This record gives sequence, C-alpha cells and structure tokens, in this order.
Amino acid sequence: MINKKSTLITGGDGLLGREIVTLLPNSLHPDIKSLNIRNRRILEKYLTDNKIKLIIHLAAYMPPPLANKNPLEAIETNIIGTSYIVDLCIRHSIKLVYLSTDYVFNGDSGMYREVDPVLPVNKYAWSKLGGECAVRLLDNSIIIRTSFEPKIFPYDKAFVDQWTTKERVDIIARKIVRLIETNATGVYHIGGKRLSRYELALELSSGRNIGKLRRNELSYKTPKDVSLNSDKYNKIIRDFYKKG
Repeated sequence: MINKKSTLITGGDGLLGREIVTLLPNSLHPDIKSLNIRNRRILEKYLTDNKIKLIIHLAAYMPPPLANKNPLEAIETNIIGTSYIVDLCIRHSIKLVYLSTDYVFNGDSGMYREVDPVLPVNKYAWSKLGGECAVRLLDNSIIIRTSFEPKIFPYDKAFVDQWTTKERVDIIARKIVRLIETNATGVYHIGGKRLSRYELALELSSGRNIGKLRRNELSYKTPKDVSLNSDKYNKIIRDFYKKG
C-alpha cells in the first residue's frame, strides 16, 4: 500500500494531479509557489524535511503548442527539473513515478508497446522524452506513458485524423494508483480502447455538437496514431490483484 504521508505529488493542482490527490488525500501536493522543481536546493530541503519516500511526478511545461513556442521553458521544467528530481531520488533512496506521454512516438503505426522505438515529432514530446532519459537512470522508478481528457470534452472541435487510447482523467488516475500499489518498476503504457479523437470527443461531449478538425490545420506537428498497447499493464494488475 502507498504510504500517503511520505508521498509527494508534483503538479498536484493540474487536471490529473487533482484526481490523484483525491485518491491519495493525505499525500503532500504543494503548489508551484511552495515548491518549484527548478530549484534544486529548495527541492532537496522539502524532500528531507518531509521524509519523502515516493514522488509521483506530474508537473510539466505544456501543452504542446506552448512548449513549441517556448522550448527553453520546456527544457527547464521537463528535462532539467526532472533531472533534479532523479538526482535527489538516487541520493535519498526515493521511488519515482514519472508521467510521460504517448507523443514520444511518431504516430506512423499505433498500438505501440513499451519496447517500440520512440521518435517525437514536436518539441513538447522531445522535452518529455528528455525527462524519460533521466528517469531511466533510476532503477526504482516507473515511467508511465499515457494521455487523458477531462470528464467533459472542453473544446468545440476534435481531430478526425488522429487516433488515440486516451481515457477520462479520473479513469487514468485510478489506473496509475493501482499500478503504484503493485510496487512495479519499469515502463508501462496505460490507456483504453483505440478511437479517433473525434470519436472520443463525442463520447465525452454531454450531447454538445463537436466540430471536425484535421491535423494539418494546426501550426505545429502532431502524430497521426499514438494509440498504446496496455497488455503489460493489464497483466501486472491482473496478476497482482489475483494474488490479493
């Protein structure tokens, strides 16, 4: 079981963070004013003062259009900030759960497995992959590649030519917590059924009309099919709860 009082959630005020905080209500989840992961000295003091044993690292500079316009900000948070966390986890024997993205794949095939080659197509995804590279140096870690939407789709249009295994944010949050409870390490893909972004938007639209959007209408590049194969995740969850 997760010791919530010694668990730190970075990015706890974000969309996914709020859902995980709800599931782990006694965890520590300071806002960015109280704990900026770009400041290594303050970060180390926080970890040692609070005797942190597990970090669920959700904080990131995003969304993709913003990271593409401000790559230095993406580097500072997604790569350097994550590297600080990895460094301190190694020094203080802390387990790390790192939230990555399905955008680390180029989107040419879809239903990607954890061992498939990665090749991002935009700067946001490169910065998240940079964070992954740092986390790979920490044996006691989990890298989770996933994607999610709010419970109600918030936009007026959605891609008809992009495929995904996104799920509602509350569902993804529960799946992440279940994985952490297994005490697993390594890389895991978490997602649902393969749909176009438009099909998913219709499911989450609460009856609203959703317009159709194509990837070539955007000013930045997005992959065509970033659907994920979650067989590895499903097996470890099935085996763990069967034992329990």
